[in-house]
Amino acid sequence: MKTLVVVCFFGIVCRLPLSAQTEFPKPTGLAQPHGYSHVVATSSEKLIFLSGQVANDSQGKLVGKGDLRAQAIQVFENLKTALAAASANFDDVVKITMYVKEYKPEYLGTLREVRDTYVNKTNPPASTLVGVTSLVQDDYLLEIEAIAAPPSKGAKKHR
Repeated sequence: MKTLVVVCFFGIVCRLPLSAQTEFPKPTGLAQPHGYSHVVATSSEKLIFLSGQVANDSQGKLVGKGDLRAQAIQVFENLKTALAAASANFDDVVKITMYVKEYKPEYLGTLREVRDTYVNKTNPPASTLVGVTSLVQDDYLLEIEAIAAPPSKGAKKHR
């Protein structure tokens, strides 16, 4: 990556990226992940933090009561809408955290299937799944938050 070296206050040398770059290192010594990356490194000038999204439609009504797949689709659609509002998309997502109410291992297939229709499958974001006893409202089964790092204007994303 090209960098510009400048002297900051107190004589400390800083490196300022000339373009955003996201890398997906493959650490030796860790098992190959399925559907996520162990490490995502970015030098983006802009980070976008998305609050946890739940399965509400644009009118605030729950979609998919009791249906994990339907809720997951709505949650990812809400994330997509939130990303677009910040001029970003799922290719810019570097980290997602899923909170699943009363998680059971058999839920993983459904969650992966829905997630994989949205995220970059070649270089997926870092990811954490947390089983929780409850969410803010009883009928919510899933909440997902995300962090995105879009490239600088004119910069090319390196994936």
